[in-house]
Amino acid sequence: MAIVENTTKKKLEAGQMAIAFSVVHWRMANVAGIAKECGYDWLFIDMEHNTMDVDAAVQISVAALPTGITPIVRVPAHEHFHATRVLDGGAQGVVVPHVNTVEQARQVVENCKYPPIGHRSLTAPMPQLGFRTMPVADAIEALNRNTLVVAMLETPQAVDNADVIAAVEGIDALLIGTNDLAAEMGIPGQFGHARVEAAYAAMIAATRKHGKFAGMGGVYDHALMEKFIRMGVRLLLGGGDVAFMMAAARTRSDFLKSLKL
Repeated sequence: MAIVENTTKKKLEAGQMAIAFSVVHWRMANVAGIAKECGYDWLFIDMEHNTMDVDAAVQISVAALPTGITPIVRVPAHEHFHATRVLDGGAQGVVVPHVNTVEQARQVVENCKYPPIGHRSLTAPMPQLGFRTMPVADAIEALNRNTLVVAMLETPQAVDNADVIAAVEGIDALLIGTNDLAAEMGIPGQFGHARVEAAYAAMIAATRKHGKFAGMGGVYDHALMEKFIRMGVRLLLGGGDVAFMMAAARTRSDFLKSLKL
């Protein structure tokens, strides 16, 4: 098995959009193949807002690697082991929540990237390298190149600091957590509000200035999704496992109950 390239990062570098299937309640490794068949580019494997453990996140990540869909884990917090354990196990990236300051962004990079960019400790063998034994310098280069590090902006403070956070070497993308940001602004659920739009404009400007990628989470209204995508969002969440299942199940039950017997 050859080195597994990060297909999502390649799409972003080519200026394309990369859409995530959020894994929130699912625990089976087959979700990778299902998401791929449904046209998604990456898995947003969520360890922050549920009970998913490291083993489940890693099993899903390893299953995703041969499919070409990129396994990216939202880690629960900022401790170095939150990120390194899933990255060592097979994830090709992390989304780190609640990054409010440039100091926090630098620490994220310290945890997630190998020298000379960060200070992550090297282990082997690794599924992202096809379990190959490689010269250390080659392994570090391949892993740094294929690891996507995403900082979530979820407060007005984070948005105010978007420019300095985006400037940090090793941060690849900024992603607004729209639910939390709107709540912190005192306008919960008002994703079309002018202040939310201004936050997206600021984040997108920062990512363009520093050659990074702009991300979006929590927005699923089609008109708003299109609006923010046309503004410059390229890394986005398309929806989650239970939400998709419930929408399809509700459509089917509504149809069946509508039949006149």
